[in-house]
Amino acid sequence: MRAQKGDKPVSKTNRFFEIIQMLRMSSRPVLAQELADALEVSVRTIYRDIATLQARQTPIYGEAGVGYVMRKGYDLPSLNLDMEEAEAVAVGLSMIARTGDAGLWRAAERAARKLHQVAPGTRQLVASSYGVEATPVDLGLVRRAIRDERKLRITYSDVNDHLTERVIWPIAMVYYMDAAMAVGWCELRCGLRHFRMDRMPTCVETEHHFAGQGAALLALWEATQKDETVSTRALRGSGP
Repeated sequence: MRAQKGDKPVSKTNRFFEIIQMLRMSSRPVLAQELADALEVSVRTIYRDIATLQARQTPIYGEAGVGYVMRKGYDLPSLNLDMEEAEAVAVGLSMIARTGDAGLWRAAERAARKLHQVAPGTRQLVASSYGVEATPVDLGLVRRAIRDERKLRITYSDVNDHLTERVIWPIAMVYYMDAAMAVGWCELRCGLRHFRMDRMPTCVETEHHFAGQGAALLALWEATQKDETVSTRALRGSGP
């Protein structure tokens, strides 16, 4: 599977790390095509990366068409997490599959491989992937717009299937069990709104930004959520 529009490409440094991790974890030679598929790059890129790693004295052996192996005992730095922290991260990464965000899930798989290498016991913790269905919009595009403070032009369908065209300033993504939502300032309604991604037939980037305003809008939304949300602890009556 190749990276879709909106996904952040894996950096060269991260690719090197991933290649080393995959070779260390494999009990057999790994083909360049397998590495390319996992990292969503071309086989030619893998050949170049392997050659670069070998030139840097990384003990990778093999050749094109046969596969590559890593010399036993080659070590990478450990993560500074205790076991319970590592387990919490592992479960969280596994549950990302429930979001319906394909790009985020691919990133979680890469992160999980790194975690499993330094904390092998976390491989025993797996969460169900049941959750949000695939959406018509690439959620990676929305996440990128949030990071870049770029306005989006969307069509949106309300509960009565009435379509409107809007320009929104996306500031956050919220992943519920049954839906993923984008939070943003809506130019049509002149206010903050929540948009279910499964009701958004189209979503495209515009040339316009709201640079420097995202943090203030996010703070306003967070304050609104605190005012409107009742904590589960309060509902249970178990203390402040």
